[in-house]
Amino acid sequence: MGSLKPVEEHRCFGGTVGFYRHRSEACSCEMGFSVYLPPQAGEELVPVLYYLAGLTCTEETFQIKGGAQRYAAEHGIMLVAPDTSPRNTGIEGEDEDWDFGTGAGFYIDATREPWSAHYNMYTYVTEELRQTVLENFPARGDAQGIFGHSMGGHGALTLALKNPDLYCSVSALAPICHPTDVPWGKKAFGGYLDPNEETWREHDATELVRRGRIFDGTILVDQGLDDQFLGEQLSPEAFERACEEAKQPLILRRHAGYDHSYYFISTFMEEHISHHAARLCRE
Repeated sequence: MGSLKPVEEHRCFGGTVGFYRHRSEACSCEMGFSVYLPPQAGEELVPVLYYLAGLTCTEETFQIKGGAQRYAAEHGIMLVAPDTSPRNTGIEGEDEDWDFGTGAGFYIDATREPWSAHYNMYTYVTEELRQTVLENFPARGDAQGIFGHSMGGHGALTLALKNPDLYCSVSALAPICHPTDVPWGKKAFGGYLDPNEETWREHDATELVRRGRIFDGTILVDQGLDDQFLGEQLSPEAFERACEEAKQPLILRRHAGYDHSYYFISTFMEEHISHHAARLCRE
């Protein structure tokens, strides 16, 4: 794990937003991430909330567009946002598609060459980035939550369901709920993973719940009904049915008039931060 390289820092709601780079062993390249430190971090260890962004985004997108810092400052929560994939790895074709390769790591560990040498976002987020944050920032290791949008919503749901010992809270905004059954997921899994589609189910939130992976707590999901990707790519109804059958507590809220953008995300950001604070900020 390489040493941390500060890139820039900005004052924000009494705290700071910082951008950092470090050498990643999991991804065999330099990775970037951002951290919002609330004012309380100057005096004590604070809970950590990880945000996983969607296709084409970077570690900067959430900090600029999400509108989360005000609410994180109120609750005393650190916000951490990794990049969405390795970059500039030299893999042929990694920059050809907006929904595969660069900016589209899908928060899984690739098993197919040449992607397996670098595209290991699952290990990066759950192990390497988490350890980097704990070692370099005033973070509480016993109070960590995770949420995300679209591809990142898929990541947040699957990482939480597979690692209930790491994450105390989880939520998602317009997540890809059933990636093994939609074009985005089939393209990504078909490129990154081996041809046996049965193994893909371990990276699908709907299939994980069907297989008995239950999160200890309520999952919050918000979905806009004017989302241009709702019908073809997101499948919230499949996840809803799986949770009902498995008795997984789920709050799935549908909102008329809202699309897939950060206008939608920022509208419901306060409620998502509050959802996590209810679990993370308990004594």
